Amino acid sequence: MADAAAKKVTAPGIRAMKGSGERIVALTAYDFMTAKLVDEAGADVILVGDSAAMVVLGYDSTLPVTVDEMVMLTGAVARAKPRALVVGDMPFMSYQAEVADAVRTAGRFVKDGGASAVKLEGGVKVVDRVRAIVDAGIPVMGHIGLTPQSVHEFGGYRVQGKSDDARARLLEDARALDEAGCFSLVLEAMPSGLGAEITDAVTMPTIGIGAGAACDGQVLVINDILGYTTGRAARFVRSYGDARSLVLDAARRFAADVRSGSYPNDDESY
Repeated sequence: MADAAAKKVTAPGIRAMKGSGERIVALTAYDFMTAKLVDEAGADVILVGDSAAMVVLGYDSTLPVTVDEMVMLTGAVARAKPRALVVGDMPFMSYQAEVADAVRTAGRFVKDGGASAVKLEGGVKVVDRVRAIVDAGIPVMGHIGLTPQSVHEFGGYRVQGKSDDARARLLEDARALDEAGCFSLVLEAMPSGLGAEITDAVTMPTIGIGAGAACDGQVLVINDILGYTTGRAARFVRSYGDARSLVLDAARRFAADVRSGSYPNDDESY
């Protein structure tokens, strides 16, 4: 974004990037120092994703993470005072049951967590929640395609929108969220052609994660770009570092120095 060093990124500012030719850069962060570094690197959006359930808290999926846990992590990121827009991810069952629950949860992310916007998953089914949150003065980022909170409904983490019917439903979801007032929309794990079609069909910018290059921006999990995860990575992940090896090497060298008696030395002692 222009004047990136000084100008605070806002939800209207992200929405205005649609059609500007400038790609939106989004990354996840879950703690103060990572937020500082991601912001210094020039990210436009810092998403405190419910992916924290797995990469920070050790759960097997995003489903168990609580509002309290997500608000705590969002607060840590917000206290970094980033230029980037901080978006808090609303966890499973914090908005699905009742509209009032959705507004209260969104309010907690802003009031207690310091977020400037929230994200929730789903399309037509959550439009009433989106409208109510927006009416309460809280910007909303939508999320369709592979929505991990619906993993049991999908029968696993699978690419969405392959059939004509599924494609039509996702287009309907995107248009409904656009009309409901979302300032941006995450598109996850869908054919690139569908990602392009949805991007052209809505007035809000799209942010892809496995949805092709035609989206208005892209987002990845910070652990994935740092190579700081184990197991098989998704097809859309590109690693830009090897933090796992860096941490292992440093920890092993420290352990060796302690065991050999070479740490601490005289200069490191009082």
